Amino acid sequence: MREFNITMLGARYVGKTSLLTSMCYEYEEEIAKTNIQLVPETRTASILEKSLIELKSLNDDPDNEGVSPSERVISESQDVESFTFQVGQKGKKPEIKLNFWDYPGSWNTDFKGEAIDRYVKEKITESVAIVVAIDTPALMEANGKWHQSQNRPSGIINRFKACYVDLKSPRLVILAPIKCESYMQDEKSRQELINKIKQQYKGLFDLFQSQQLVDKVAVVITPVQTVGNIFFSYIHIINDIEKVDKITPIFKFKKQNPDAQYSPKDNEQPLKYLLRFLLTLHLKNRLWGWGYVRDWFKWDEHLKQAIRDFAKDCKNSDGFEVIQGKNLLDIN
Repeated sequence: MREFNITMLGARYVGKTSLLTSMCYEYEEEIAKTNIQLVPETRTASILEKSLIELKSLNDDPDNEGVSPSERVISESQDVESFTFQVGQKGKKPEIKLNFWDYPGSWNTDFKGEAIDRYVKEKITESVAIVVAIDTPALMEANGKWHQSQNRPSGIINRFKACYVDLKSPRLVILAPIKCESYMQDEKSRQELINKIKQQYKGLFDLFQSQQLVDKVAVVITPVQTVGNIFFSYIHIINDIEKVDKITPIFKFKKQNPDAQYSPKDNEQPLKYLLRFLLTLHLKNRLWGWGYVRDWFKWDEHLKQAIRDFAKDCKNSDGFEVIQGKNLLDIN
């Protein structure tokens, strides 16, 4: 069984685990249309089941007065988590293993020592794909006042600068705005979201479009409505009386319809892009002369077709965009 590593990047409390839960654990409707299945290992299933309960609990606001996802999560884990899924045809032995690495967001932005710094660099370097979780309200509201403190984009960009050096194999980078329901309701709002990401992550896009990386890195923007029915409402500011000038924004969300149920949208898109990318590496290996992948892919033809069927409708409009590397995502 061939294993692939994927790293989840994001600042503290941005929602990486919620994103992973949504994209890999709540996709039955899409999977039912194909002959592919994604099976979490026992420990992964246990952790994500708890995360799913937390996500669904955001609907449990009887007075509809506004909820905050960050207020309902446990304090940031200090441990590295590995979430493992096996991919294969329904009723057959899996042929692919996906390892999603999720480590504390503060490791991206705060120096935690040489050992941790090396560890993070190793994980990013060896990962075939990186999923960058973006707190959308922090990016969009109050003229982006809280974007730097909540998403810490400079730390993310610096990680890529340090790790994406002399790449010998292609990579996929997925920028996934989450908690984005309020900004996906009409064409104007969706375009504003895309434009803001391009503006605030310009340094990252400039890096990927450099001569050394432009042909080796595919970059996509895939918004994920992780709950589907809870929309940004307002920002509650907390002042820390023990620290001068220390204020903390709490982003509040509200259901437009009090009876609305948990209904994530587009949560399968990052996974579709990931499998599409892996299939492209297989299909174009000989054409591009990437000898390093010859032993990677000995997939059954039916599995290839199942992946193709699942990944064929990756979105590329209405808030979704392939920034670069379309040839690395071509499964035709």
